[in-house]
Amino acid sequence: MIKSSAEKWEPSPGPQTEGYYSPADILGYGGSAGGGKTDLLLGLAKNEHTNSVIFRRVFPNLRAVIERSREVFNPTGRDHQKDTYNESLHRWALDGRILEFEACQYEKDKNNQRGRPRDFYGFDEVTEFSKSMVEFIMAWLRSTDPDQRCRVVMTFNPPSDDVGTWVVEYFRPWLAYLHPNNFTHPNPAKPGELRWYAVLDGEETECKDGKPFMYKGEKIQPLSRTFIPAKLDDNPYLRDTNYRSILQSMPEPLRSQLLHGDFSAAAGKDPWQVLPTEWVRLAQARWLEREKPDVPLTAVGVDAVRGGQDKLAICKRYDNWFDEVYGLPGVNVEDGPALAAIVWQELDGEKPSYVMNIDAASIGASGYDSLKTMYRNVIPLNASEGSDYRDKSKAFKMRNTRAEYYWRMREALDPEHGDDIALPPGNEIVADLCAARWSLTAAGIQIEKKEDIKDRIGRSPDKGEAILFANMPKPKGKVPGILAQGKVKVRLKK
Repeated sequence: MIKSSAEKWEPSPGPQTEGYYSPADILGYGGSAGGGKTDLLLGLAKNEHTNSVIFRRVFPNLRAVIERSREVFNPTGRDHQKDTYNESLHRWALDGRILEFEACQYEKDKNNQRGRPRDFYGFDEVTEFSKSMVEFIMAWLRSTDPDQRCRVVMTFNPPSDDVGTWVVEYFRPWLAYLHPNNFTHPNPAKPGELRWYAVLDGEETECKDGKPFMYKGEKIQPLSRTFIPAKLDDNPYLRDTNYRSILQSMPEPLRSQLLHGDFSAAAGKDPWQVLPTEWVRLAQARWLEREKPDVPLTAVGVDAVRGGQDKLAICKRYDNWFDEVYGLPGVNVEDGPALAAIVWQELDGEKPSYVMNIDAASIGASGYDSLKTMYRNVIPLNASEGSDYRDKSKAFKMRNTRAEYYWRMREALDPEHGDDIALPPGNEIVADLCAARWSLTAAGIQIEKKEDIKDRIGRSPDKGEAILFANMPKPKGKVPGILAQGKVKVRLKK
């Protein structure tokens, strides 16, 4: 324990020491409750960094962190001329080092961090944050001192809702090593092992090493990443207390998640979640067990976009087997003809024999106009339009088309009475499909707005919606269209 504010904080032997000395640019740490996560953040800020910040999603959750910082930075309770805490600014001045405590409750709050550089970002319980929040804030990780190391540390327990499921994908190589029965990766990573990543064409890509390389005329410097698990047994200050009994008394799946750091433990079922997570996982398991059907392309779903941060998403369906979803950042889609050309390129000569559904409301209208000159049976979907569809029991009607395409997928996923569909793997697919909630109104089943989902999970569920569109049947009656002949001459934006 620290006896004075001038004394250097020392990490406990084991995972905390490994995390403290890890050379990773981005460190994931924890998994279980009581593994010394908060102390690691405070110790690094006290000893190793000049300008630090520790985040929690909402400020009331920072109170315990702040109180713990008083014990670490000023254990005697006496005032120190060089080590002071400013109550109004929530900031420590530690003999020339600065540590601030911040919250980022709403998606828009991330803009409050714009242009505020730090050399250390600590996200305590990072699964409470959306990925877009974390990536935006991290953009200002820098220091003018060439000798000052810059790093990000993310501490967390297994995610308990859709907001934090991105963390599983972010640290998948290490989770695949630790939980091989639940997660797969072509090259699993041991705890503490470094991997390198860079964003290329808007997509995160794993690199073979940390050496800089040229890509499309730009010098790219990959960032290193690792994950180190820590449990209650690794914390000498808590492992012999009654905290273990507290964790053991919790209901599942919290017990397994917090006591054992079990990332495979399912979160509690939400009765208003449209698509049950377990059903989606079962459909993904079927995809891994099956080969792609040797049949013509059946249907295509297109979630349209034009510019902006959202992605163009294209899903191909072969009978009841859904192919991996293609995604492209909206900045590469200038207009409807460009969207149509990208779809044509992705289909690579295939033509849907049944239907191509595209979100044609607002920005998708131009894409629909271009696609209907190229393919037969291109159907414009408008989420707000009325629907005459009723659920299989005929007891419930749908509020609109959005409710219809969600409920049709729910019925297709039903393990007992569904269509035995196979969905592509990936945690992003699970998060996209399982984010929506439903309610029963006088006008029928209603699904929450896409904008509300975006606010909650921090991004648009583009890939999930493309899958929903690919599952929608062709409306009754003949749909006219013109099958394009020859090549499409549309210039794609590089």
